[in-house]
Amino acid sequence: MEQPVELASEIKIGPVIDPGLSLAAVSDKISSIVLKRKTTLGWMVGVFIGFILLQGLLTGLTWLLMKGVGVWGLNIPVGWGFAIINFVWWIGIGHAGTLISAILLLLNQSWRNAINRFAEAMTIFAVMCAGIFPIFHTGRPWLAYWLFPYPNTMSMWPQFRSPLLWDVFAVSTYFTISAVFWFIGLVPDFATLRDSAKHRWQAVIYGFLSLGWRGSARHWQRYEKASLLLAGLATPLVVSVHTVVSFDFAVSIVPGWHTTIFPPYFVAGAIYSGFAMVLTLMIPVRSIYSLEGVITMRHINNMAKVTLATGLIVGYGYTMEAFFGWYSANKYEQFMIWNRMTGPYAPFYWALIFCNIITPQFLWSKKIRTNLMAIWIISLIVNVGMWLERFVIVVTSLHRDFLPSSWSMYWPTIWDWAMYIGTIGLFTVLIFLFIRALPMITIFELRMLLPGAKVKEPVAQ
Repeated sequence: MEQPVELASEIKIGPVIDPGLSLAAVSDKISSIVLKRKTTLGWMVGVFIGFILLQGLLTGLTWLLMKGVGVWGLNIPVGWGFAIINFVWWIGIGHAGTLISAILLLLNQSWRNAINRFAEAMTIFAVMCAGIFPIFHTGRPWLAYWLFPYPNTMSMWPQFRSPLLWDVFAVSTYFTISAVFWFIGLVPDFATLRDSAKHRWQAVIYGFLSLGWRGSARHWQRYEKASLLLAGLATPLVVSVHTVVSFDFAVSIVPGWHTTIFPPYFVAGAIYSGFAMVLTLMIPVRSIYSLEGVITMRHINNMAKVTLATGLIVGYGYTMEAFFGWYSANKYEQFMIWNRMTGPYAPFYWALIFCNIITPQFLWSKKIRTNLMAIWIISLIVNVGMWLERFVIVVTSLHRDFLPSSWSMYWPTIWDWAMYIGTIGLFTVLIFLFIRALPMITIFELRMLLPGAKVKEPVAQ
């Protein structure tokens, strides 16, 4: 039976998990979403909307393959457009999952347990969306395998001095480690679903995915070793992946890009947007599936604090970026900063300042951090602001380069928008399928947080 959650939990910071829940209640509450809950009309409407948006991606990719990258809004000074903007944005969104899963695990932060599974899934889906853009931006995606070093008769080897190639290895490694980490964490919960399944086909599928898990001491020992090993591998990836992505810009000589602050600035921005997306998704899920006793206000409050902290770092990065432009005494850098603030794209610049610096300051208030609607609106604004940041970094640094004779404006075409909105549809469909088919909250880790749960019990009941 589900335990009632006091209304007071909505106005104050409560425990990590509702102490009124029992071991059986935790397992049943989460597993029943997958095994017992009927497919609701709301879920089908959400999948349908995501599927409609996904058609934009499929149509845009088809037209791109038929006509080439000229269908995008690219021109001579702006050779990078929506492709790199959306690539960096999606990679950034995926950072919160690895941070929550790996770093907070190593720091033994128990509040991560209710949100790590969802954040890990979000990471994998976001990286899948991000990988679409650079592959098709090359213009010949069927030759993408040339990016990997392998013996061939033409003696063609990748240019390892190119940061674009560094992206290939960094992102592919990040995706692999994140996917393995995610699956390993699912194994004990697959066993729970296997033993709780009401239908034979469910038991067979989840039994296959559980890899023969029986909850023995040996299984737990191996599981914990594997988790710590993968967490140790994933932790440096949190820093290295978006650092390598920032090298796409920082190693160039383009004003506005050639700066040493980009690596930490990009990493902080990635965690910032990642936690904002976790809040954007988790708050509605918490309400729809009545998970207030599992995803408590302590989780929301802590995520809001991390969002505020990383937002302050991002704001510091904006300040230093402007300071470097002035202090460098480089007329090109100074013009770039002035062009961002007063040029044709100035409204986008000041909009991102409002979204990423001013809006998060409301999170200093505990009253705001315990107001679900306020936090959800702020997280949406931050997601928009981080996309605007990538747009401003890419476009305002390129559209007016060293030669005024080559200056031009960049405006995305309908095909740019179709691909971007289509990836949002792909992400939405994957999230809905994940919620329906897999336990979106870690069952066995939550059980360990309950009073009296001193040792791990076998997951199989």
